[in-house]
Amino acid sequence: MKHDAVKIHYPGSEISVNHYLGKRKGGGYYVTPECKAWKEEFQWLLKHCHLEDYKLPLEVTCAGWFKDKRSAPDLSNLSKVILDSIQDLIGGNDKDYRWHDGTRTIGVKELAYLLITFTESDNTPKPLPDAPQSISRGVKGESNTIPSPKRKYTRKKGGRSK
Repeated sequence: MKHDAVKIHYPGSEISVNHYLGKRKGGGYYVTPECKAWKEEFQWLLKHCHLEDYKLPLEVTCAGWFKDKRSAPDLSNLSKVILDSIQDLIGGNDKDYRWHDGTRTIGVKELAYLLITFTESDNTPKPLPDAPQSISRGVKGESNTIPSPKRKYTRKKGGRSK
C-alpha cells in the first residue's frame, strides 16, 4: 500500500467550507482569491506525491497544529476545499476519496499548519454483519417480530368534535 503526506501552512478560515465562497452583487458565488491561492500551492505540493498512481478509493487524513482553540477549525470543514483540490489535480470524482479527521494539536508557538496524509486503499470489501432476527420486518414467510404501532386516537365520523 502506498502512503504519502504533505505539510502545508494553515491560512485561517479562508479554506473552510463556511468561508471559501464569496457572493457576487448580481447573484451567484465565486471562490475567493485567498482560497484559490492556497489550492494552487497545495496542488503544487501534491504533484510530488503522484496520487494518480494510487488505487481508489484514496484515504485522506487531515491533522492540524494550531496556536489556540479559537484559531483551530473543525477539520471536517476543510474537507471540501482539500478534496476538490485533489480532484482538480488528478481528475476522477471526490466520491472516490475517504475523508478522516486527524488530531488537532493546540498550543503550537510557530505558524499553524496542516499535515494531510494519503493512503492507498486495499479495496478488499468487508463482510456485512448478519442482521439480527429481532429487527426483521415484512419478510415474506416470516412473522413480524416488531409490533406495529397502535393508534391512540381515532377520528370520529361526521367532522369536528367539540
